[in-house]
Amino acid sequence: MLQRIRLEPSRFALHFAVFVIVALWTLPTAGLLVSSLRDKNQISASGWWTALSTSEQKGQGRTKGKADQVEKDGKFVIEGNIFEGGAPTTVSAWGTNVNKPGANAPGATADLGDGQSMTVNADGSYVWSNTKAFEDDRGRRVFYVSSVPPRFTTENYGNVMFSEGIGRSFMNSLTVTIPATIIPILIAAFAAYALAWMKLPGRGFIIAVIVGLLVVPLQMSLIPLLKIYNATGFLSKTYLGIWLAHTGFGLPFAIYLLRSYIAGLPKDLIESAQVDGANDFKIFRRIILPLSFPALASFAIFQFLWVWNDLLVAMVFLGTEPDKMVLTYKLNSLLGSRGGNWDILTASAFITIIVPLIVFFSLQRYFVRGLLAGSVKGG
Repeated sequence: MLQRIRLEPSRFALHFAVFVIVALWTLPTAGLLVSSLRDKNQISASGWWTALSTSEQKGQGRTKGKADQVEKDGKFVIEGNIFEGGAPTTVSAWGTNVNKPGANAPGATADLGDGQSMTVNADGSYVWSNTKAFEDDRGRRVFYVSSVPPRFTTENYGNVMFSEGIGRSFMNSLTVTIPATIIPILIAAFAAYALAWMKLPGRGFIIAVIVGLLVVPLQMSLIPLLKIYNATGFLSKTYLGIWLAHTGFGLPFAIYLLRSYIAGLPKDLIESAQVDGANDFKIFRRIILPLSFPALASFAIFQFLWVWNDLLVAMVFLGTEPDKMVLTYKLNSLLGSRGGNWDILTASAFITIIVPLIVFFSLQRYFVRGLLAGSVKGG
């Protein structure tokens, strides 16, 4: 009983730590989702956590010009609404100076000097009067602080999904990602079996080299590999070239992961198959591959996510021509040079994770088993 009581605090601490980690990962994603469904003006004006409350935004409008003035009671008056041509909101404060947009309360009359006065109401309607005739054709700018109710919309997703070339870029990304995931798995599976169960000269040295390649930054190999591609003449700016590039970058991790898993399979099972006369290829095809599916699925998830979200390698080895532009580059181009279009950025983020989510949840039951490859070796 005492031992159970002692374990309770540690269990509570573990659950609390897991809750904190999950919250740290989930809250930013939830914020991104909420932002992607908000009006683009509200995204830039306030944070996602204020999505359900009324927000304040600064804006400006312009009054009508002298052509719309009428004479009333010995004064020249121009009437209208500063929201004409735009979405109506509620004015919480207004002014005629850009540095003081909230100088006056709605409904208050401000003295503009030289015989002029102006009144702006909460609904945006205004009355601008003057003791003499107006001479300005364009009218006068009015700055205001408006109270905007929460507004959710799917326009952000529509702007991204129906932009020109987005469908072609989506297919280009699939064309790059699927072969670049399958090819290294096929090569690494053969290599992992050979390094785990076949007697090869220098096998330890080969394994050490593979482990060393895991820490080599791929950026170091981009320029040398690109020079080789350009020298060949048929790999540059082609799908075959980028498939081979991603295969080369993914093979060290693939071989290391699969070899660790395959080496942990029961030795008696392999020896029994050899006694029955099965050769290495039959053992690999009928025994190793079915038993290694968790490790294969784990690497497939990692490789698919890496290639699908890649931008650098695609730009270097495939180019940026419209007919070969991948989805990540297309979405990046929609943001412009400043990258301040938060409505496009947030919607694009969720569009890009649709396919990876499908792949992950399809293979997630094998994910943990694959990650534990080789950690516990059977006797």
